[in-house]
Amino acid sequence: MTPPTLADEPIDEEKLDELVGMAVNELGAAYYAPLIVIGDRLGLYEALADGGPLLPVELAERTDTVEPYVTEWLAAGAAGGYVTYDPETGRYSLTAEQAALLADEDSPAFLAGGYQGLLGYQQSLSEIEADFRTGEGVGWHEQDEDVCHGTERFYRPGYETHLVTEWIPALDGMDARLRAGARVADVGCGHGASTIIMAEAYPDSEFVAIDYHDHSIEAARKRAEEAGVADRISFEVTTAKEYDGADYDLVMMFDAYHDMGDPVGVASHVRETLADDGAWLLVEPFANDRVEDNLNPVGRAFYCASTMACVPNSLDQGGDPVLGAQVGEARLREVITEGGFTRFRRATETPFNLVLEARP
Repeated sequence: MTPPTLADEPIDEEKLDELVGMAVNELGAAYYAPLIVIGDRLGLYEALADGGPLLPVELAERTDTVEPYVTEWLAAGAAGGYVTYDPETGRYSLTAEQAALLADEDSPAFLAGGYQGLLGYQQSLSEIEADFRTGEGVGWHEQDEDVCHGTERFYRPGYETHLVTEWIPALDGMDARLRAGARVADVGCGHGASTIIMAEAYPDSEFVAIDYHDHSIEAARKRAEEAGVADRISFEVTTAKEYDGADYDLVMMFDAYHDMGDPVGVASHVRETLADDGAWLLVEPFANDRVEDNLNPVGRAFYCASTMACVPNSLDQGGDPVLGAQVGEARLREVITEGGFTRFRRATETPFNLVLEARP
């Protein structure tokens, strides 16, 4: 018996209409993504938050931009619910919530950096499309610079909100140890946001910021100097399997471990460099263990980013195994214990993060 084909299946017009409506909504959202980046770069959201309600011409004057572009940009934002429009006055403004999302870089809800990273990913679209067939990868060092900058801006507000106040206290005895003076390695530090936050909070501890990407380390060093904590941070350009040092009280990895090509080898090296009574803090994108439990807006965003950046980087480094950004706690436990750790637990969590602790 010949199996049925798509052509043989009747179309449910109601379901089709629903699907088309969803797709049109998402098409508009996709078109709006670059406008968020433009508004972020040109200071349009910030000016609107500080000075609104404004007419398009007034916002253009405040930001040294051109009115026709600003007019369409404002209407697009209002159509999507990111900007507020008053039809009686023709003026636009941002609510406190809209400003927290798009105008306040210190807000834990700030997401403009995520859109910056999204546009950066798209610069590698053709290469990653080809890699779907070849199995090759694209390293973080090969991505557009907006990927690194956007990723740092996306994650940093969460680190500033939770790292010192919640995540470190969730590690048994670690807060007191850091206050007394500890040795800490921040592996895969990127632009150094997490290292700087820790160095500011624990001035008696010593930190090593480690990343294989030399340009990221340059940015991290500059930002540490600007923050006034360069005297307590040293920097090392190397991989997570080769960094120097021993007897670290704490090794940290923030949203980086799942990107690595040899996660078992990395875990083994962390174990070798960690003091016998030390701890490994892993902050990973929030994920449940089963795919069906990650089919939600947060899981979707991380699966998409994983396809464009995390899996390509892992494959570029050999990919054995490839974890991806939605790997989940159970699989992480398997890989990390295979690397030599005997104790592993979920210390705490947020809607965007799993906060995990491994000990020898």
